[in-house]
Amino acid sequence: MKFKIDNLQYCKWSRKVFEINREAGLDAVHVTIVYHEDFDELQNEISKWQTLLKENSDLIFLGQSFKDIEKANNENKTAIFFGFQNCSPIEDDINLVEKVHSLGCRFMQLTYNNQSLLATGCYEKNDSGVTNFGREVIREMNRVGIVVDMSHSAEKSTFDAIEFSEKPIAITHANPSFWHAAKRNKSSELLKTLSESGGILGLSLYPHHLKDNTNCSLESFCEMVAKTAEIMDINNIGIGSDLCLNQPDEVVEWMRNGTWSKNKNYGEGSKNKPGFPKQPNWFEDARGFKNLEAGLKKVGFSETETNGILGNNWYNFYKTI
Repeated sequence: MKFKIDNLQYCKWSRKVFEINREAGLDAVHVTIVYHEDFDELQNEISKWQTLLKENSDLIFLGQSFKDIEKANNENKTAIFFGFQNCSPIEDDINLVEKVHSLGCRFMQLTYNNQSLLATGCYEKNDSGVTNFGREVIREMNRVGIVVDMSHSAEKSTFDAIEFSEKPIAITHANPSFWHAAKRNKSSELLKTLSESGGILGLSLYPHHLKDNTNCSLESFCEMVAKTAEIMDINNIGIGSDLCLNQPDEVVEWMRNGTWSKNKNYGEGSKNKPGFPKQPNWFEDARGFKNLEAGLKKVGFSETETNGILGNNWYNFYKTI
């Protein structure tokens, strides 16, 4: 069966976005529902999603396992999988790992740029690796069925997570640093280790992670995918677009600053360009999957390999959760 999966979106959710995802043929989308929120704030976000799911039940439903990807494909709907871009909802209580799983969480980053109670973020100067609490949380995430996501984590911490996790981990939205040396992009050595452990990389379409930013060409992106496939097994590569569709700039301010800083933090942006960057014209929304399909085939990927990158590889990874 042929699946299409975008394993990271953070949009201003509306029926229009769900319709676009259906037009793109997406069977599953892993959505970010929190960044810096604590457990109580998480429940507010889940309440909002319960309304969205009810009001748009002809288009979407809450995904729990890989079986729901099959269901979505059969019913012409999109399965929505919840993910956290930080570990803040579990606070300092390991019992909350099982609780957030029961609420639908299937992916959780150990860090979001900064040092957390679990590991070190990619914006810290010193990477001390996964902490004692982090080891315990990884063990619990493995037990209940939440994927360890190291997209915003520093290098040693990511190597540690691969080593400590009994299940394959994910880097849901990042690119190789050999192509573009953004702080969040990953080294070839790390990607090789990720692949050898059975982990998976979701390649990002967020302009700050792209060579030439908004002006990145489809050809350049697809050539990067081909070179990445020389480092990693092709079956361990997917798409995690990191698409932030229709969001106002105050949202990116929340992502970068949360409640931890009184100073203005521009993250991957700058004082001159503080807001969301413009998407490349070949991936303005999920309908860009069509362009990706054509571009991947043009650089030499077979039909089977292309289908793998655009969804089937993620589907197979979901079987390990």
